[in-house]
Formats: sequence, C-alpha cells, structure tokens
Amino acid sequence: MIVITGATGQLGHLVIKTLLKKVPASGIVAAVRNVEKAKDLAALGVQVRYADYSKPETWDAALKGADKVLLISSSEIGQRAKQHKSVIDAAKRAGVKLLAYTSVLHADTSPLGLAAEHRETEAYIRASGVPSVLLRHGWYTENYTAGIPGALAHGAVYGCAGNGRISSATRADYAEADVAALTADNQVGKVYELAGDTAFTLTELAAEISRQSGKNIGYVNLPQAEYKNVLVKAGLPEVVAELLSDSDTGVSKGGLFDDGHQLSKLIGRPTTALAVAVMAAM
Repeated sequence: MIVITGATGQLGHLVIKTLLKKVPASGIVAAVRNVEKAKDLAALGVQVRYADYSKPETWDAALKGADKVLLISSSEIGQRAKQHKSVIDAAKRAGVKLLAYTSVLHADTSPLGLAAEHRETEAYIRASGVPSVLLRHGWYTENYTAGIPGALAHGAVYGCAGNGRISSATRADYAEADVAALTADNQVGKVYELAGDTAFTLTELAAEISRQSGKNIGYVNLPQAEYKNVLVKAGLPEVVAELLSDSDTGVSKGGLFDDGHQLSKLIGRPTTALAVAVMAAM
C-alpha cells in the first residue's frame, strides 16, 4: 500500500498517474483535503482518504495499512514544518517501511529562505527513526513558463536572479523520479539531489521565448525589493511575492544549480529540455 499525500495537487496528481503504470490502483491511496476534487482518481480505482495537513487527527486513518508514504511538502509557507510533523508522527505509529519526502535541492546548504522548513522537516524525519528517502527537488520549469504570457505582454522577463543558473525540470520529470524511488528496492537512507540536465539563466529563458514567439523579449534584472513590488502589483499575495523574490536572489547565489544528473539517472532518460517546456506553454 502506497499513500500519496497532497494527491490532488499538481505534483501529487502526476505522481499517481505515473504510479498507476507500475502499481495496481487498489494498492494506491490518495490522501486529500478535498475528496470531491479526487473523483477522477477514485474513478480509476485509487482509494481516496480524507487527510488535512492542518488536522493532525486525520492522519492515522489516512495512513492505516500503509507500507510506503510519499510526503509531498505542504504549500502553506510558515506552517509546513508543523504540518509535516503530523504526517511523520502518524507514519511512525503506522510502522511505515519507507517515508519519501519531497524536500528542496541541496536543502542542507541552500541559500533560499524556503529551505529552512525543509531542513527542519528532514531533521525531524531523521530523529523519528522512520525509514526514509529524501527527494530533494529543484525548481519546476513550469514556475517560469507560467510567466510567458506576462513576458509577451510586457516585452520582458523580470527577476532578480542575475546570471544565476537554474537546473530546473518539469513536474512530470519529478513525478517520474518520485515514483522510481517509491517502487525501487533499497531506498532507505538515500538522499537524491534532483535537478534538470541542462541549466539556464533568465537571460537565456528570455532568448528562448523570443526565438519561439518571434518577439524581442529581454531580461530585466531588478533589486530584490523592486522585483517583489513588481510581483505584488501583478496581483500575487505578498507572501508569495516574498518567496519568489527571495528564491530569485537564491538563484543568483547558485541555490538552484546542480550538475549531478541524479534525476535523469533515476528516471532513465534525459530531463525535459527548456525549449520543449517553453513550446508547450506558448
């Protein structure tokens, strides 16, 4: 029995669709906060169980009978570590044989502010004694391709990443890697630094958008505070704008670069190229 938390999220949904190629639906549990949103998964034969990161009391029932659990990190910044601990405690009570956690790339040394909660979660997992594997995800390429309409409208990609290189991969790449680790033998104690095969700067991203759109799109590098204000004016909540601007600054310090190719080795194929991801988003 494999339980996937946050199963109706973008990553969780992809993980289950990928897992169904390897595991019978009856052996998969989708742990979700909104059962209605999981109707398509239930229709495929996946067990759907209610569980809420902010309600510790829901996790014992959600993890009942679980052999393995994929703990997909919560999206509630500032609440993540506390929420993750509820799942880890329940996994320990359930006697789970493998807890896989989606952390962040180089969590132990990352300059990104968001890495702090991941470090705290990793430490709690180790202290708990639950057999585990750490799946440290780099950035999703979709984090950047989602901004293509805005770049086309304004004639520029904005950021504060300088010439920092980003070794991103698509959510589908990461979902495949997560499933590979969940279904392989001898994973306990492993730490994967998962990142795309080829890194790019935001200047190179702008050039690729220009090439495919036929429009002249440049990259405008701003101070972090100015970039945060741009994001807020674009309609993003302040906490999200702070996260993105801080992460961009982290990029300038090498926080999202990795050339170890552990992701492509784990999935047995090259990661999705930037040009392919841009084309899919155009």
